[in-house]
Amino acid sequence: MNTVKIGMVGVGDISGIYLKNITGLFRQLELVAVCDLVREKAEKAQREYGVPKIYDTMHELFADDEIDIVLNLTRPYEHFEVSKAALLAGKHVYSEKPLGATLDEGKALVALAQQKGLLLGGAPDTFLGAGIQTCRKLIDDGYIGRPIGAAAFMICHGHESWHPDPAFYYQFGGGPMMDMGPYYVTALINLLGGVSSVTGVARKSFAQRTITSAPQFGTVVDVEVPTHITGILNFESGAVGTLFTTFDVHYPTQARFEVYGSDGTLIVPDPNYFGGPIQLYRPEENRCLELPLAFGYSDNSRGLGLADMAQALRTGRAPRAGYQQTYHVLDVMTAFTRSSDAGKTEIIQSRFQRQAPMKNLPLAGILDD
Repeated sequence: MNTVKIGMVGVGDISGIYLKNITGLFRQLELVAVCDLVREKAEKAQREYGVPKIYDTMHELFADDEIDIVLNLTRPYEHFEVSKAALLAGKHVYSEKPLGATLDEGKALVALAQQKGLLLGGAPDTFLGAGIQTCRKLIDDGYIGRPIGAAAFMICHGHESWHPDPAFYYQFGGGPMMDMGPYYVTALINLLGGVSSVTGVARKSFAQRTITSAPQFGTVVDVEVPTHITGILNFESGAVGTLFTTFDVHYPTQARFEVYGSDGTLIVPDPNYFGGPIQLYRPEENRCLELPLAFGYSDNSRGLGLADMAQALRTGRAPRAGYQQTYHVLDVMTAFTRSSDAGKTEIIQSRFQRQAPMKNLPLAGILDD
């Protein structure tokens, strides 16, 4: 089988699942090189996953003619410079979320990709998993009638109690909307379509955070970004949604994600995961029914969007997690703060068109054309 060759930039905390899935699950991908500023991380990945090449700089990796797609796994505030350099070098790019730390960064990357005729897209790809794909089919097939609205909540008290290096969550490019919002907005637009406007309120509840996890126990971090963001989304379909993300609140369980229709309500699984329970409430039953997952990839399948981009590159179709989606998500997420700062509704300028749903195929790791 002809494979699409991948070069990975950044071998941090999220890289482990990508390394595992690229080398062990997605058979149309081949990881040929890794690069990290800390060479020991790249060497560890090479030993554990048999990666042929290590590069000391990303520019050396970009110069490798064997590489088709650059996988950008750097920190959020680094995404723009790495993706820009890869595109300038003539490489297709798949980036971890978000596309950029600002809307202007995203706009510049999209313009560059269009100018050079290159594919650009990225995470999250959890919407391609069994959970959201099953929910999409249920909604599209009319199980809740005409979609009227949605409510999605991501509630936690931040990452400083468990993450080994949590400071960047409170710095430029961080915050709960930019960190976790991509999962929720991506799921929402794949279920309900594009967003036409946003009205938001954004606050910074704490000026500083104290790290209580190792190895930085006791370090005080200045908070540079809003950490408590809520707002209303108007969808082009006419549906209205509420989205709330916070790093400032104590909460005992996973908060809810629901889609409301004229004939019923769908309780959607956590969009940070590929699977999860789905419940349907219909007035005829007067109770919630748990429904089976109707698609594959219910386990942690990060890299699924990369595999889909690779298949799109092979066949000429649009990738399901392409820049039309990742830029629209960035536009929506940053609109909450823009709206809050301006004290008025923010019109979303970008447009989003859902790509074809996933197909169930008999071989795991082999995607459709």
